[in-house]
Amino acid sequence: MSIKKENLLETAENLFYKHGFRGVGLKQIIKEANVATMTLYNHFNSKEQLVEEVLKKRELRYWSYLDAFVDSNTDSPFIAVVEAHCKWLKQYSYKGDMFMRAIEDYTGTDNNIENIARGHKEKLLHYFEELAKTKNLENWKDAAIQFTLLLEGTTSMTTLIGSEEATKYSIAMAQMLVSSAS
Repeated sequence: MSIKKENLLETAENLFYKHGFRGVGLKQIIKEANVATMTLYNHFNSKEQLVEEVLKKRELRYWSYLDAFVDSNTDSPFIAVVEAHCKWLKQYSYKGDMFMRAIEDYTGTDNNIENIARGHKEKLLHYFEELAKTKNLENWKDAAIQFTLLLEGTTSMTTLIGSEEATKYSIAMAQMLVSSAS
């Protein structure tokens, strides 16, 4: 990926996160990325395509982040996922969930943004399903739904009570879920 394209994606992600998808125009992204208008259009056909690429890039970073924590903690992978998610929230998602914002802003529009955002949520559920199956949990589907709800609730509560408090409660709840699933 070219340096300019990477810069555009990073700038757009930061602006979209701070101001929302609808609150940021291409002119602002071009100005803050310090690129020519043609540079943006050489890499992206539209704002929607730029949003799609931002979401895909963010999702890859999220999964790499989670996987690194889980790989280093095979004894308690469920707790590791919750801890990793909470650290992600503190560092990258302290103002809410970019994927939920995308679903809210782009539901029913003629692009792929909503599908990418909903796909991210589905991947989280499937991630927990596979983890629960790997750990031979009899009620693997229930466990997967419960942990997905826990992470989604943690994401929402971070904006209300802060990441430290949300983390404390989430880890305690995760420990209870692990105990009841075992």
